[in-house]
Amino acid sequence: AHRVSDMNRRTFLAAAASGAGVALAGCFEGGQAAGDHDVGMTISSFRPKELTVEAGTAVEWFNTSSHSHTVTAYQGLYPDGAEYWASGGFDSQDAAVDDWQSTEQRGKLEPGDSYEHTFELPGSYEYYCIPHEESNMVGTVIVEEPTTES
Repeated sequence: AHRVSDMNRRTFLAAAASGAGVALAGCFEGGQAAGDHDVGMTISSFRPKELTVEAGTAVEWFNTSSHSHTVTAYQGLYPDGAEYWASGGFDSQDAAVDDWQSTEQRGKLEPGDSYEHTFELPGSYEYYCIPHEESNMVGTVIVEEPTTES
């Protein structure tokens, strides 16, 4: 798949995160970043809550809210053979939660921060935000087999 828009989007996000906040005003609708395969974050939700992509796609979460968040996979709620994934690079859900409760908080995404993960295996991937799970800040990435173009 041709992904020219990725470079433009990353350039835009880098510029926006560096302080061009005014540029963000027209580019985000309801907490969802403009562009393919992006997930935005509001105070207590991921937008969109469910995202469908093809295997091999890198999904980028961008913190568009004024609160800190995490992107944390639910342990075992992803396809067999897939590696655990979470902002902060943890090996398990327990490690991500332990870190959040510590002073390090390596998985924390501050406003304007982003996290990216590439989904290689088809299936459903459930995830949540550690500090906002009680507010039902959960999401799903559904990964499908790549389509073949003729």
